[in-house]
Amino acid sequence: MAAEPVRALSASPAVGTPNTAQSAAGVRAPKVLVALHEGFYGASSGSGFSNRAFLEALALTLPPGRLLVLPTHVPHSDPAYDQRWTLRTKRLLDSVEAEAVPVPCPHPAGASTRDSETLCQIVGDMACELLTQARHAHVIGLDTPFLGLAQHMEECRAGLLLVPRSTSKLAEGRNDRIHWERNGLIAAVGQGARIAAISQHMRLHLKHQYNVPAWAIIDLPNGLLLYDRPHEPEPAPLPPPARAGFLFAMGRAVASKGFDDLLSAVALLQHEGVRLPHLVLAATSDARYPTPYHRQLHERARELDLDATLLGRFSPVYRTWLRSPALRAMVVPSRAEPFGRIPLEAFSAGAGPVVATRVGGLMETVIDGETGFTAEPNNPADLADAIRRALLATTRERDLLRRQGRALLTARHDYGTTVRSYVRDHIPWALEPSDVERRTL
Repeated sequence: MAAEPVRALSASPAVGTPNTAQSAAGVRAPKVLVALHEGFYGASSGSGFSNRAFLEALALTLPPGRLLVLPTHVPHSDPAYDQRWTLRTKRLLDSVEAEAVPVPCPHPAGASTRDSETLCQIVGDMACELLTQARHAHVIGLDTPFLGLAQHMEECRAGLLLVPRSTSKLAEGRNDRIHWERNGLIAAVGQGARIAAISQHMRLHLKHQYNVPAWAIIDLPNGLLLYDRPHEPEPAPLPPPARAGFLFAMGRAVASKGFDDLLSAVALLQHEGVRLPHLVLAATSDARYPTPYHRQLHERARELDLDATLLGRFSPVYRTWLRSPALRAMVVPSRAEPFGRIPLEAFSAGAGPVVATRVGGLMETVIDGETGFTAEPNNPADLADAIRRALLATTRERDLLRRQGRALLTARHDYGTTVRSYVRDHIPWALEPSDVERRTL
């Protein structure tokens, strides 16, 4: 599948051909290259939203002309392609004189170990060629499909940071995939790369489950961009049954998100006679047709006779419902969670209370009685009790939870501050004027 050029940016040439940003005046300027598999053309998962936020924070941190982006190509016909999202990304990069070179990967990134290895080989070759004349260079691989990148950059004179947002071990994936990820991380560390921990949970996981030495791990906590957004869209229309009040849960349609437990918890409360608002469950994917897990959730909701709306296709409008005055509680019932972005989005939107399981990175953001209500994972009865407490919270209690959630978000998870600190502390040369820029000052 051939990659389409990104025309809205400074013209994207064939790899290795200098363009305006790499003309005679600036071929040796410092360069920071970001490779990402989701978040450039759209996002249907927390990883995609986090990658896009990282890219935006980095673009607004670096001087103009320093940033190179290698997104895994997504054709217009693919359900993962979001035209509006892509246009916003291109405009952002154009505003900072960045260059994007789509990666002509023949398979969806991360579809298999072989596909990820192919992606790493292509990106490694492209990075080495694009960065050959840069005086200083740094490569950042966003997420697990790039964990094998170091082995294809041995001839490239560039530093490397890998940012795994999850692992196959956490997702109970195949052993061959876990083995590939572990080997890639160890090879990267052996070549002097650093591995980012998006949460303290991920730091411990990488150290103990993937044998990454503690000295090679840097803390790069996930977060949100917190600068003012004056043109936030109004909440999209809700499903009619939800307009009088609703519980809300959303995430990828995979078993590790615990949506089965949520349905069972709601059924328990319903059986106890608790007056419940309508449940809106957006367990989503980019698939054109319902997946087996979608069908399983629909069948379970029907068996339990729940007052619920289940949504299977991803849409960015679902996140606008976090700002709806009809929202009674946001529920995150995960069984495993490397970080957990949704509570932060709820804090930012003033939504709440947040109900979450005590697992993984969620334990760092949702603190029982302080920023939300918590329950044990894989425990519908405990989850039902947490939901009951959230629904019974007084207006004063809800306001306090919101304020404390927002305070935690601001203090620990401002992604702009985090990314700027990384650049300043680890690649300070990326902020310094080049020789040509000094002569023009």
